[in-house]
Amino acid sequence: MATDLNVELVAVRHGITAWNLERRYQGQRDIPLLFPDAEEGLLALRVALAEERFDAIYASDLGRCQETLAWSQAAKPGVPVYAEPRLRELDFGEYEGKVYDELKELPHYRAWIDSVGELQIPGGESSGQLRERLDAWLDDVAAHSQAHGYQKVLVVTHGGVIRELRRRFETLDFWEGIVHQAQGRRWQLAYQAGSDGKGGWQCNYSSAVPAQESATS
Repeated sequence: MATDLNVELVAVRHGITAWNLERRYQGQRDIPLLFPDAEEGLLALRVALAEERFDAIYASDLGRCQETLAWSQAAKPGVPVYAEPRLRELDFGEYEGKVYDELKELPHYRAWIDSVGELQIPGGESSGQLRERLDAWLDDVAAHSQAHGYQKVLVVTHGGVIRELRRRFETLDFWEGIVHQAQGRRWQLAYQAGSDGKGGWQCNYSSAVPAQESATS
């Protein structure tokens, strides 16, 4: 397992899909980006990342994230790209493809909302199960970073994944961790290995991607 490491992790959400606009739970359905609606956000993301050089890229294997990565033009020659199923969105099970008005009268849906995602969705996952796969992936990032010298890593993923990473690194509650499509977060992380061989990531700094402009008088 990795010893002490410092890694800059940049996580961005995929661009807009038709189901985003329709406010449908899309979860692990392989819904493509919607054009021309997605183009403005994707071009802004490309500009935001244009001067950055990443040592490695991890992207959800779902098409909307792979498309977003291609549009970002961040995958330079020689940079390893990992198609990572553990970075998929929460599995919404029976809720996928549905909107709030179709679900709001269902007792199990109301209970799931009241639990802030901690209950397991029928046929799907709980937030705890999502965190478990993200924890396993983060352990691999630590191991890869030690083995290959990664210092700056790009992640192309989903809104629910970034929400959970923000809860972990920024200690936000569930409702505060939302990021919009083709936007994300940047974290300066330190990994420290424990005496028992287990370690963990600590966040020293976080900011928005693209960077937010400072207010002017």
